[in-house]
Amino acid sequence: MKLTSLATLVALLIPNLSTAQQGPPPVTTALPVMKQVVEQDLFTGRFEPKDEVVVRSRVSGYLQSVHFTDGSVVEKDQLLFTIDPAQFETALRQAKAAISVAQATFDFANEQLERAQSLIRNGTVPQSTVDERREAFLSAQGNLEEARADMELAQLNLDYTQIRAPMAGRIDNNFISVGNLITENTSELTSIVSLSPIHFLFDIDEQFFLTYSRNALQRGEPLSEGGGHQEVSISLSDATIPPVNGVLDFAENRIDDETGTIRLRAEVPNPDDILTPGLFGTITVPGSLPYEATLIPDRAIAADQNRRLVMVVDAEGKVAPRPVVLGPIIDGYRVVRSGLGPDDAVVIDGLARARPGATVDPQRVELPAVAEK
Repeated sequence: MKLTSLATLVALLIPNLSTAQQGPPPVTTALPVMKQVVEQDLFTGRFEPKDEVVVRSRVSGYLQSVHFTDGSVVEKDQLLFTIDPAQFETALRQAKAAISVAQATFDFANEQLERAQSLIRNGTVPQSTVDERREAFLSAQGNLEEARADMELAQLNLDYTQIRAPMAGRIDNNFISVGNLITENTSELTSIVSLSPIHFLFDIDEQFFLTYSRNALQRGEPLSEGGGHQEVSISLSDATIPPVNGVLDFAENRIDDETGTIRLRAEVPNPDDILTPGLFGTITVPGSLPYEATLIPDRAIAADQNRRLVMVVDAEGKVAPRPVVLGPIIDGYRVVRSGLGPDDAVVIDGLARARPGATVDPQRVELPAVAEK
């Protein structure tokens, strides 16, 4: 009797267990995150100085002394080099002496002309004499002006023996040692680069150029005029250094025929002089105007050959595939450009159990504004 009762109880329980196992599988669903975003594009580039100059001498001579420390920061008009001034001092004295001679000749010619002009009124001298003395006066006047110009040139050459910084910035080492002969306008003595602000140059292809140009026009700031004045961020190879901010301020006026790219430039403040010309960096450029985006986790996306799908659950728990067009990742979520609405409940966990046409048990959760890492 006990055996019969036990068998009957087991028979009654087995159908109930089978029914429980055949219920709708549980999945986790969530509505997409809807927020205003701006897409970001990344490019690699290099820092370059805003201003750069190679220091040369304007006169020839032997280098007498160097007045700066290699690699130091120099100020505008700071004395950098001195060329032996002896020959230029002598030339200046000669020019001054020539002025004295020319001045004396001019004064004498002026007196002679005045005397002739007073005598011609009395008929003492002929007109030809006055004309000759006027010619001598004008010649003496020209010689005096030429002598003064020679003296100014001699003074300039003497001043040029002291070579000063044409701009403020960081200086290189001295390329030529003391005692060497310097050739005017040819010998490179050193170079100076400006420090702040500094430029960041990078190249973009035609597709990005057209997008940025369209966005710049909609903002009322054409890309060709100042780069659109778009704010950008630049990261360095050392991740411990925070990204630096800058502004696009220049775009070239044509696309390169060989590479199909165009160069853009950003101006970046450099108050601590950390950024040095030649450094590589990665620039983040806003790739779109602000727009309302639909965002979902990457784990909610399935692949079907060359298509991307998400599984949507309706109010009755029915699963339906939804082809989507995807965009970049923003705030840890994937942008869905088309195919999904703000009220569509998307399967984000248990995707393997959410077969098209099946009925599931959806467990609704709310996605945070920024995805958890």
